[in-house]
Formats: sequence, structure tokens, C-alpha cells
Amino acid sequence: MPFVPKIVSAATEGRLYVISGQSLFVVDGGGGGPRVPAGAAAEPAICLGELDGEPCFAWHQGSAPPPDGAAPVPLRQLFGVLPDEDFAVAARALGLTAWDFDHRFCGRCGAPTTRSTTERLRSCTRCGHGAYPRISPAVIVLVERDGRALLARNARFTLPFFSTLAGFVEVGETLEQCVAREIREEAGIEVHAIRYFGSQPWPFPDSLMIAFTAEHKSGDVRPDPSELADAGWFRADAMPVVPPRLSIARALIDAWVRRQGGDPDALRSVR
Repeated sequence: MPFVPKIVSAATEGRLYVISGQSLFVVDGGGGGPRVPAGAAAEPAICLGELDGEPCFAWHQGSAPPPDGAAPVPLRQLFGVLPDEDFAVAARALGLTAWDFDHRFCGRCGAPTTRSTTERLRSCTRCGHGAYPRISPAVIVLVERDGRALLARNARFTLPFFSTLAGFVEVGETLEQCVAREIREEAGIEVHAIRYFGSQPWPFPDSLMIAFTAEHKSGDVRPDPSELADAGWFRADAMPVVPPRLSIARALIDAWVRRQGGDPDALRSVR
């Protein structure tokens, strides 16, 4: 049964997705690896919904203790370890606990806020101002030129891997305009034939990654040193180290390698 989002639940027990920073508390599942614990939901738990008919709750570790025997593990490290459905609910828990914790007080007047029982909303007890969970849209793009893909190494990342280019959407621009601007600003080239590829919620902390492919139109690559440590064009049979399959960046790269007749499973990736 797929995950069913809900705002409230009459149940008081279920799966417990307890968040600390960007980590999820899990328990030892024996030979099956780590698993999400189950038990009584502590106040002030957030109702997430139901997975396989079982209620799911989340809370920020600072607002209530974690379940007995549970220990925090960075959520990124649990990709491919937890079942996909559990990982997706945990990602939702990460985003919603951050929203709930950050909006305990009104951003307009400073008074305490309370949760709505009918929608995902925290409302001010004094002025009535409401705070919904916010999502920050960002584009991520694989640019192709003569059978080669543009990949770059982020100047702020310590791990030495190459990925597709990405950036946040600015107020007043379309997604396609954002694609062209980000590639121009970061790599110094112009692109065209921009096509939608897919999307991925990315709760680190609150993004929605919207993926595109594009083709080189003009210009030579000139990396912006404040954004990129290196950038270049790579053939499918001579790829650098790439991201793990956690991100849609890797999905873009894998799909391009397949189109070139290559084998994505042969790519080297960071852990």
C-alpha cells in the first residue's frame, strides 16, 4: 500500500521518524540492517500519514527524547539501506520537522504559533499570520555537446566528484530562464533545446530539484571560481567520479550514458 499523507491521526502509536539535524534515529534490525523504530508517539509528534496502513509520526529530537535503543544515522547514508518507502517518508519527516521547529514563533510579531488540525500550517496565536512548509525550487542540468556531457566539481564540496550544474530559481523567472542563467553564470556558455527530465524532493534542507537536459549553443567553458573548482566536457567512456544514486544528478548522468551506449553501472561514484 502506498504512503497516504495525513494531517492528524486518532492513533497514538506507529512508525517513529525522529530527526536530529539531518540524521534519522534507527534501531538495529539484526540481519536486515537498520530499521525505523515503532512505538508510542511522543508529544509534540507530527502526524505524517500512513505507510502500509501503519501510522507514521515524526518529531525533532530536541523536542522529545528518541525511542529507546535508537541511534542517529545521517539520512544520506541510509539511502539504499532503508526500504525506498521508508526513506521517502524519512525525507518528508526531515523537511516537516525543520519547518515545525523553525516556525514555533511568528515571523511577524514574535508570538507563539500553533499547528492547524486541517492543513499543514502553523498559525500565530496573536496576529493570525500563517506559515506553511516552504519549498525552494532549484534546477539541475546536464548539458550535452557533440557526444560529451558538461560536468563540474563544486568549489564548496570537499569530496572530489563531478556532477551536473544546478542553482536556485530566482523570483520572477521561469525554470527555463533559470537553466540558461545558471549555466551562463557558472560555466560561461549559452544553451538551447532545454527539455524537462524529472524532479526530486531534496530535503537538505527544503529543495525541490527540477532536472533538465540542454544542448550547447555557443561559447567556451569558463568556470566561475566562486562556484566551480573545475569543469569540462566528458565522453561516456571517460567519465570522472560521479555522485551516488541518491540524487537526480546521477539519474541525469546515468540516462545520458545509456543514450551514448554506455553502462551506468561501470561508473565510479563517491559513497
